[in-house]
Amino acid sequence: MSGGAKVRGRRPGGGDTRGVVLGAARAEFAARGYQKASMRAIARAAGVDAALLHHYFGTKDRLFMASLEFPFDPRAVVETVFGGDRETVGERVAAFVVGLWEQPAARERLLALVRTAAASEEVAALMRDFMVAELVGRIAAELGVPDPELRVELVMSQVVGLAMARYVIAVEPLASAPPEVLVPLLGRTVQGYLAG
Repeated sequence: MSGGAKVRGRRPGGGDTRGVVLGAARAEFAARGYQKASMRAIARAAGVDAALLHHYFGTKDRLFMASLEFPFDPRAVVETVFGGDRETVGERVAAFVVGLWEQPAARERLLALVRTAAASEEVAALMRDFMVAELVGRIAAELGVPDPELRVELVMSQVVGLAMARYVIAVEPLASAPPEVLVPLLGRTVQGYLAG
C-alpha cells in the first residue's frame, strides 16, 4: 500500500472514537428518542461498526446514559440558585433553566432526555431516580417550608412543561419569546411554589 492511499471501511476503535460515538448518540437520541434510535444508526452516523458500540457501552441504555453527560452539576445548581436571597429564588431558578435550554449543546442533550423519558418507562425510572436523589432531595433540604419535596416537584413540572411546549412542540408565541420575557413570568410561578 502506498503512503498516500486511503484506507476504506469503518473507523477503527481508539483515538477519539468514543467521543465521536457519544456525539452521534446524542444527536440520534435527540432526533428520534430512545425507542426509535438504534445502535446501527448511531454506529453509521459515527462511522464505526455497531460491534464497537457494544464493546464500549454494552447496551443501548448504557450508551444513552453515557451520551447525556448532564450539562449541569446538581450540587452547583443548589449552591448557586439557592445561595442567595429567598425573595428572588424563583427568578434565579427561571434564569438558570431558560439559560441552560438556550445553549444549543445543552438543549440537544436535554431534548434527548425529555423525548426518551416520555417514550421509555425504563429510562423514565432511571431519570426519576437521578432527579430525586440529585435535585429534589438537595433542593427540598434548603427550603424550610411545608411539603418541600412536593414543591420542588411542582417546579420540575413547570420546567418539563416549558421544555415540551417551547422546544419540542414549539407552541407560539412561547417558542419564540425572548428569554428576558420568559424569565420573570416563570420566576413568579416558581417563587410561589418554593416560598409561597
